[in-house]
Amino acid sequence: MTLTHSALYIDGTWQSPTTPDAISVHSASTEEKIGSVPDSAPNDVDTAVAAAGRAFRTWSRLAPADRADALDRFAAALGRRADLTARLVSQQNGMPISISTVAEGQGPSGLLSYYAALARTTELEEHRNALAGTGTTIVRKEPIGVVAAIAPWNFPSLLAMMKIAPALASGCTVVLKPSPETVLDAFVLAEAAMEADLPAGVLNIVTGGPDIGKYLVAHPGVHKVAFTGSTPAGRHIGATCGQLLRPVSLELGGKSAAVILDDADLDATMAGLATASLINTGQTCYASTRILAPEGRYEEVLDAVTAMVESLPVGDSLDPTTFIGPLVSAGQRERVESFIATGTAEGARITTGGSRPRTLERGWFLEPTVFGNVSANHTIATEEIFGPVLSVIPYTDEVQAIAIANDSEYGLGGTVWTADFDRGLEIARSVDTGSFGINGYTLDFGAPFGGTKASGIGRELGPEGLAAYFQTKSIFTTA
Repeated sequence: MTLTHSALYIDGTWQSPTTPDAISVHSASTEEKIGSVPDSAPNDVDTAVAAAGRAFRTWSRLAPADRADALDRFAAALGRRADLTARLVSQQNGMPISISTVAEGQGPSGLLSYYAALARTTELEEHRNALAGTGTTIVRKEPIGVVAAIAPWNFPSLLAMMKIAPALASGCTVVLKPSPETVLDAFVLAEAAMEADLPAGVLNIVTGGPDIGKYLVAHPGVHKVAFTGSTPAGRHIGATCGQLLRPVSLELGGKSAAVILDDADLDATMAGLATASLINTGQTCYASTRILAPEGRYEEVLDAVTAMVESLPVGDSLDPTTFIGPLVSAGQRERVESFIATGTAEGARITTGGSRPRTLERGWFLEPTVFGNVSANHTIATEEIFGPVLSVIPYTDEVQAIAIANDSEYGLGGTVWTADFDRGLEIARSVDTGSFGINGYTLDFGAPFGGTKASGIGRELGPEGLAAYFQTKSIFTTA
C-alpha cells in the first residue's frame, strides 16, 4: 500500500502546497515506493511561521496547566497511533521493528506526558532579595517564541518530539521540518495533533530538503532553532544563528568509545555492547563504535566482538527477529562502503562482514563489519561512519584508554565495561563527553542529553530540555 498525502499541516488544518512538486518515500528493505508527500516551497514556510507567530500570542499566555492538558490529549492521540508510527519509521529508515516499537511508537507520547507533568510543577517566577540596597527582584521564565525544529531521519519521531514536547510545554510554538527520507510519520503526528484539538498554529509541519531547512533557519519570524543532524550541517546552522543572534540547540555527530577494562566479563559485555554499539544498525549518533581493548586481552576481545556481531540477525526491518536492518538509502550504504574500503586500504583487517548480504537481493543491506588491527588515527576510528562498522583498538593502560577516548573532535556518548563500578565511574568522569554509560547505555527522559566539542551545543531531555525554551527576565521592585 502506498500512502499519498496532498496537503500540508499548517495553522491547524490541511492546506494545499504552493508547488506541485512531491517527495517520494521508499522502503529501505524493499526499495519500493511506499508513499509521497508535498514538497514545500518558501511560501509554505512563510505561512507556517506566520501561523506559529499568531498562535504564540495566545498559547504563551495560557496557564501552564492548560497547556499541559493539551499535551496530555496530544500524547493520548499519538499513543493510539504508536503501532502505525513504528511501522512507518521501520519501513522508511530500516530501523528494526523491535526498536521502533519502543523508541518511535511509545517514546513520543511518553515525552509529551513527561513534559506535561513538568509544565505543571515548574515555577515560572522566583523572588530574590536584592544584594545591594533594599527591594526585590522577580526573575521570570518566559517562552522564547517561534521554534524551528529540524529532525533527522535516524530516530525521526523521537528526536522531533525531543524538541516539540518541551517547546510546547514552555509556551513556544513550533514549525517542524522532518527529513525527506522519513516524512510519512510526521503526517501521523499531524493527524494526532488535530484529534487532540491542539490550537491552530501551535504546531506546523513543512517538508523539504536542505534548501527549505536553510530558509526556515534564517526566517525572520523564527526566534529559536533546534536541530539534530550532522556536524557539517550543524556548523552552517550555528553560523547562521550566530549572525542573527538567534538561540540555537545543536545535537550533532559522535564517535563514541566503548572502554573495555581488563576485568570485564566478556559474555556480559558483549550482550550489552550489541545494543550500545549497533542499535538501529549503527545509524545512531551516540553509538559506541570505537571498541577500546586492553593489550593483554586484545585478541580475546576482538574474537568476542567478532562472534557477537556474527550472531546478530540481519533482515527485513519489519521482522521482529531482526537486529541489523538495512541502511536508510542507497547513498548511505555507498557512504559506509567507502569507509570500509578506506579501512582496508589503511591496513585494518576485517574479521567479519564488509560486504552486501548475498541472500538479500533487494534493500539497502550491508553486513555488520568488525575491523581489527586498528590504530587510533585510522580514518575508520576518527570519522563518524553512521553504519554497522566497529573498530577494535588496543590500549596499554587506563590513562591511554582515556586519552584515546578523548582524542576525538566529538563528545556525545560513550561506555565503560568493568566488574568494578568505582573504576568504571572514574573512567566515566574522565571522558570528555555529554553522556556516558557504565556497563550499558540508555537515554533517560529525565536526564539531559547532548554533546561537547563538535557534537553540539545545548541539552535536550530532562528539566534542562525545558529550560532551553525559556528566556529569563528580571523585574526590579522596591517592595
